[in-house]
Amino acid sequence: MLESLSLNSSMTSPSSDPRQFRRAILKLSGEALREVGSRDNISPEIVDRIASEISVALKSGLQLGVVVGGGNFWRGAAASARGMDRATADYVGMLATVMNALALQSALEDEGVPCVVMSAIEMQNVAETFIRRRAERYLEEGKVVVFAAGTGCPFFSTDTTAALRASEMSAQVIFKATMVDGVYDSDPKKNPDAKRYETVSFQECISSQLKVMDTTAFSLCMDNHIPIIVFDLEKPGNITTALLGGDIGTVVQ
Repeated sequence: MLESLSLNSSMTSPSSDPRQFRRAILKLSGEALREVGSRDNISPEIVDRIASEISVALKSGLQLGVVVGGGNFWRGAAASARGMDRATADYVGMLATVMNALALQSALEDEGVPCVVMSAIEMQNVAETFIRRRAERYLEEGKVVVFAAGTGCPFFSTDTTAALRASEMSAQVIFKATMVDGVYDSDPKKNPDAKRYETVSFQECISSQLKVMDTTAFSLCMDNHIPIIVFDLEKPGNITTALLGGDIGTVVQ
């Protein structure tokens, strides 16, 4: 399936495997870090598993940036719907992503993976401030860069952040880890007859309002020719499989 992305040799790693990417962005939702039914916002066991799977994939030479959401702590849109100023609510959500980024950094370092958290909002005692050229250098040095605090501006989702950082970092692909095994034409949790796509175009995702990423994120990826691979995070081993170019999930291109 990934061969359909038609990557040229300058876009792949030195590996002879044509499915192997040189640089990628992994998008994790905040809710993915929380165990279903638990009162804890972050599950150390889940974060450790994610870090372990990333560690295995990095042995291929992959350069990896990670964008993590904050939905396990806070959702700006939901708070706004309940009467909170939307910009303020979004800033609170950005701070939630920093907490998740620090938890992931700790787990990655426990795996022996060098990791840097770069925040779009300046907070010197906690994370480095995002600077594009510096982030690129860290990636080239083999460090995982976790991009926190979204874009630093309200009204933009962390999906849009992933598309923006992928464009800035010249990433070849975005891996979007979700709670389902790909993109469907309707909600598979509500419709047992929902159809799963092997591949789907950006335009169809936008016109059919397929709720995988928001329209801004899709548009950025479409304009910059960055495919998105949507896959199931909950199945152990799927992160490694995805990052190593395995046949998994749905390709949006």
